[in-house]
Amino acid sequence: MKSKEDQSRSLFGISLSVRPKWQQFLICSSGFFFGYLVNGVCEEYVYNRLKFSYGWYFTFIQGWVYLALIYLQGFTTKQMVNPWKTYVKLSAVLMGSHGLTKGSLAFLNYPAQLMFKSTKVLPVMIMGAFIPGLRRKYPPHEYVSALLLVVGLILFTLADANTSPNFSIIGVVMVSGALIMDSFLGNFQEAIFTMNPDTTQMEMLFCSTVVGLPFLIPPMLLTGELFKAWSSCSQHPYVYGVLIFEAMATFIGQVSVLSLIAIFGAATTAMITTARKAVTLLLSYLIFTKPLTEQHGTGLILIAMGIVLKMIPENKPVPRSVPKIKELSLAIDEENRRNEEEEEEKRPLV
Repeated sequence: MKSKEDQSRSLFGISLSVRPKWQQFLICSSGFFFGYLVNGVCEEYVYNRLKFSYGWYFTFIQGWVYLALIYLQGFTTKQMVNPWKTYVKLSAVLMGSHGLTKGSLAFLNYPAQLMFKSTKVLPVMIMGAFIPGLRRKYPPHEYVSALLLVVGLILFTLADANTSPNFSIIGVVMVSGALIMDSFLGNFQEAIFTMNPDTTQMEMLFCSTVVGLPFLIPPMLLTGELFKAWSSCSQHPYVYGVLIFEAMATFIGQVSVLSLIAIFGAATTAMITTARKAVTLLLSYLIFTKPLTEQHGTGLILIAMGIVLKMIPENKPVPRSVPKIKELSLAIDEENRRNEEEEEEKRPLV
């Protein structure tokens, strides 16, 4: 079986395996940042400007767009290397996370949701110690790095939420549920890539989507969201154009995220997604010329400290081994001892 490092990986035709790690990181991160920055703008427009809060239905539409794009990429089920049952649990968590995340925007404003979702990296690191196939242990400085990143982003988002609060206990429960699901999701995806390195990003996304789409139907029917969303979107057909455009951009981001997980692991990917939230907020302030307060500055400093601390290489003790010369000397001594014993046995008794 190929190791995780030996697996050939590419991202939309760009070969990653032949490039150094920093180039792999840059390419995957760029795809992720592009996809989810567009996603953030579209979500803000649909949920806050149009007041459409149909998270389950929008996730359902997004899933069908994913399948169409995966088909255009040339993926077929014959290329699968994992059994379908592997993706059942993964898909349930994935669709639940997407639906709860999108639905929570009906009860929380965007900065408030970001505040909760920004803590994702800590539960991801903790959950990694319990996922079969991973059992990860992180050095203390990585936990400190994650904590600085989280606290910095929370301070930054709270500075904005103080001026436009939109908190609700229902929204808090929904986004907390999504957070728990996310912490399991990233580690489970990494475990699949680790245990079977031949798994491709397209297979992961295709199977997760196909198995996950039926999970969205019960909540849409039980809440009546399916009919409400259909009626609202029928009156404003252009919403489908926004949703399809968002799904296409998010598809690029999603495949890039899976590439990051496969190459760098779930915890590192979670830190990148957290940093992306900070960049999204900072860009909104720069583009719309909002005033930056001292609290914003403190948050940005902590975020920068967390990122720098994460970049510090881990000092692993070099295992001490017996020198080859010493091993050879011991072998020669043992051989000489055996020869002497054989000569003693051959020597006639007096």
